[in-house]
Amino acid sequence: MRHHSADSRDSDMAMRAQDCSRSPTDPVPLSTSRLPSVSAGAQARSVPLVRTDAKEAGAYFTPPAVVETLIRWAVRSPGDRLLDPSCGDGRFLAQHGNSVGVEPHAATVQAALASAPGAVVHHEDFFSWAARTADRFDCAAGNPPFIRYQRFKGSVRSGALALCARLGATFSGLSSSWAPFLVATAGLLKPGGRLAFVVPAEIGHAPYSAPLIEYLVRRFDRVQIVAFREKLFPDLSEDCWLLYADGFGGSTSEIRFTALPRFRPMSTPPRQFVRVPVDEWRGIWQRRLRPFVLADAARALYRRASAASWARRLGDIAAVGIGYVTGDNAFFHLRPSDAERWRIPAEFLLPSVRTARALPADALDEDTVDRWRAADEPILLLRLPKTRDLPAAVHRYLESEAGRRAREAYKCRTRDPWFSVPDVQVPDLFLSYMSGVQPNLVANLARCTCTNAVHSVRLKNGMTAAGLLALWDQPLVRLSCEIEGHPLGGGMLKLEPGEAARVIVPDPHQAASLDAEVIEEAVRTMRAWRHYDD
Repeated sequence: MRHHSADSRDSDMAMRAQDCSRSPTDPVPLSTSRLPSVSAGAQARSVPLVRTDAKEAGAYFTPPAVVETLIRWAVRSPGDRLLDPSCGDGRFLAQHGNSVGVEPHAATVQAALASAPGAVVHHEDFFSWAARTADRFDCAAGNPPFIRYQRFKGSVRSGALALCARLGATFSGLSSSWAPFLVATAGLLKPGGRLAFVVPAEIGHAPYSAPLIEYLVRRFDRVQIVAFREKLFPDLSEDCWLLYADGFGGSTSEIRFTALPRFRPMSTPPRQFVRVPVDEWRGIWQRRLRPFVLADAARALYRRASAASWARRLGDIAAVGIGYVTGDNAFFHLRPSDAERWRIPAEFLLPSVRTARALPADALDEDTVDRWRAADEPILLLRLPKTRDLPAAVHRYLESEAGRRAREAYKCRTRDPWFSVPDVQVPDLFLSYMSGVQPNLVANLARCTCTNAVHSVRLKNGMTAAGLLALWDQPLVRLSCEIEGHPLGGGMLKLEPGEAARVIVPDPHQAASLDAEVIEEAVRTMRAWRHYDD
């Protein structure tokens, strides 16, 4: 029943960087050991409710109105058995007298028993318990832990993914914990059973959420997702939506989607919704539901443009990739004064764009690089070959104290030789990885390279940098970036290389026939949903 905070990636922002610089506390990892089950009784009634600071615990407890909304729909008779697979302090369990919870943290188990003295709470890792229990439930409700894949690892993750595979859902190693949690929970339902859960808004765009949705439409008669523009958890950078699934054992060919401005208590899922055919979700929308926050006219316009012969994708005219990773930026990026002091030959130094903030509006030229040099910024990448003999000055730098530290960094010690940075490219253009108002495309006139904080764009099929720049500043491109990209905390828009490759780059004369007001309103809507205007 807790919503665990999402980790934020330390990257440079093109705009509003200060808004997304805060990172919520890392979530408490799931226990990997088997722990005893605890039945509520007289011993538990005297235990006070434990209230820990959310940022310290990495947990955000579900507002009472949300709890009541989900329970009112999920529980349909006093005899229904309710499961909360991550029960936290027991506030879902306390809403129904026939409840079972699972919770790996001892102090929180005691809090749950105090809140719901009639419940049974298993003090255990949920996936371990789910894999062996014979219990089955009429309904399940809660708020599963949101633990990013970097910390959802080890035996817990391997056990979770193996269990989900047996149930018919295959997740990659990049899956966050909540999606396997829901599959494993659904596997414990009786025929006709129901799910009602808080879910991260990533269900609307994250690739790892697709196996969950595929599983739900194959196993339930009805699946509905309710999205809210205003945050369900105001203190979290992560948006949260609600998931309802009814009729376990059936199947459906559509996803019901409702977009609301804000949460209001409700006894049933909203009766107004968009019917999203599963085939359409898989196809034109690339297994994403975020476009359905748009008006029908905007989606229809985008469908037409996507199918038009004059609407090429960025991937058709350019290869979009990430820049290099040094393993130790402080060592491999030298200031001009450092390079002179160590007497590093110029042939081993390549000017680099280290952050999107450093990029000018349209073109990076020699004048800009000269200003960087004059300011003595650390812009010179130490670019060393793998097989060539190196000058004595370079050897002295490699054997310095900073060099000895650098070679122990993970990326350095796992490559051979450690000092040769791989994947160093000189692209035709740069594209901002994370942006505020819109992604910035910049011609690389100075022939610089870039770190992985910026995307490299290499042209193909006869396209020129000037030609692509002339096409880039179109309303349909802005809308396409919003639809193909995805939101990040602080109002930012993130474009992964694969997402950038799908951005529509239309012929401007043909695109002029499209309804400009519909496009601009759609862009404003998508920005509002990622909280850029907040």
